[in-house]
Amino acid sequence: MNGVMMQYFEWYYPTDGSLWTRVAEDAEHLAQIGLTGIWLPPAYKGQSGKEDVGYGVYDLYDLGEFDQKGTIATKYGTKAEYLQAIKALQKAGIQVYADVVLNHKMGADETELVEAHEDNPSNRNQQISGNRMIEAWTRFYFPGRQDKYSSFHWNHTHFDGVDWDQKERKSAIYNFAGSTWDGGVDSENGNYDYLMGADLSFQNPEVCAELYSWGQWYLDMTKVDGFRIDATKHISSNFFGGWLKTLRENNKEELFAVGEYWSKDLNELLEYLRECNESMSLFDVPLHFNFHRACHSNGFFDMRTLLDGTLVQARPDKAVTFVENHDTQAGQALQSVVEDWFLPLAYAVILLRQQGYPCVFYGDYYGVQNHQEEAIREKLDMLFKLRQEKLYGPMHDYFDHEDVVGWTLEGDEAHTDSGLAVLIDDGPGGTKQMYVGKRHANQIFVDAFSGKQVQIDDQGNGIFTVDGGSLSVWSVEIK
Repeated sequence: MNGVMMQYFEWYYPTDGSLWTRVAEDAEHLAQIGLTGIWLPPAYKGQSGKEDVGYGVYDLYDLGEFDQKGTIATKYGTKAEYLQAIKALQKAGIQVYADVVLNHKMGADETELVEAHEDNPSNRNQQISGNRMIEAWTRFYFPGRQDKYSSFHWNHTHFDGVDWDQKERKSAIYNFAGSTWDGGVDSENGNYDYLMGADLSFQNPEVCAELYSWGQWYLDMTKVDGFRIDATKHISSNFFGGWLKTLRENNKEELFAVGEYWSKDLNELLEYLRECNESMSLFDVPLHFNFHRACHSNGFFDMRTLLDGTLVQARPDKAVTFVENHDTQAGQALQSVVEDWFLPLAYAVILLRQQGYPCVFYGDYYGVQNHQEEAIREKLDMLFKLRQEKLYGPMHDYFDHEDVVGWTLEGDEAHTDSGLAVLIDDGPGGTKQMYVGKRHANQIFVDAFSGKQVQIDDQGNGIFTVDGGSLSVWSVEIK
């Protein structure tokens, strides 16, 4: 099976509690177009209630069930609707991946006086003040839930630090006295343990025990098939290896997992894979940034290097490839939008190659609220169809020109009329002779987008064309 997953949300999705119902109603359609996995957004209550996209985590056990933060439902709906959405997707044959956000907590119920010092935001290994008492938002006891599912109450001993002193109403990086930032994290800013909110201490055995317990509870409650794991670069690298191993053993399930380690540096991704005992796949962030550079280079990007330095090139078995996501959207802190003209080319790279597990962004398929990015739904539907029907057999690469590059797949006997030829171009357009296999000798290949035809010669070669800044995909015509 040529699997494809979709990130089924975007940052600006309406705050109307409709997403769980929408995806449940969409399940059959998603299966029909060839999707095999759906990544759903964080389902638990966030600090800003129905306004929270899900990453300002307040209560991991409140999936839209309790009256907390001014609402019962989350931005996406109620717990009952969430569970129904999971069942509908799984009934349609689609795996469901839950978004796991364990780095921090926000929206505490009360403050505590805690001794702390300030660290240099650019080098958290450097202390820049003496210890003093601050008022930190670190008490979480979830009064609306009243200890249902878990009686664990959080206090300052479960955190390494915060970024706000309520006493002086001052923002800074505060590290609690007697606590050190966790090790096994990214070295950016000296130590990138701290990201936001009240930062969990993974050195505290009570914290780890509660997160192990929550993981099992979540699986029992939701029956999801795996996880998308947030902010892995900010969490001790040895935690998720053990956490996932335990859940897999206890549940006797594969539990697919993909981590978000946001780095352009391939070596950092490879190092993290080693440190977490290869317990998860990782999003191919370097590939995203190659797409971003290519589309913003006014045709001067060397397309021969499009796959250089990427995870899918180095470790295709551990790469989840993507073009855009909720963090790269316009207006977000990690904004790195791939321009509309390049979207079909980038999606061809992740969907029409055998390496990696491609992830399609909701905003590129359904559109983005209140922004100008255009959906390319029709083209994606065609790429899905080509992936299902044509993506088989030996592959041959033609990354041999600074503008026009391509690849072919010969197809195989098990899939009638399989095999294809792909060309993408960031310049004025051009032609390329490519080998599609002797099994296609003297056949006619048709471009899925323009309808143009190419005669394959008796040796299995064809001369294929592509327009400027465009994509062409040639194969035996889709019925």
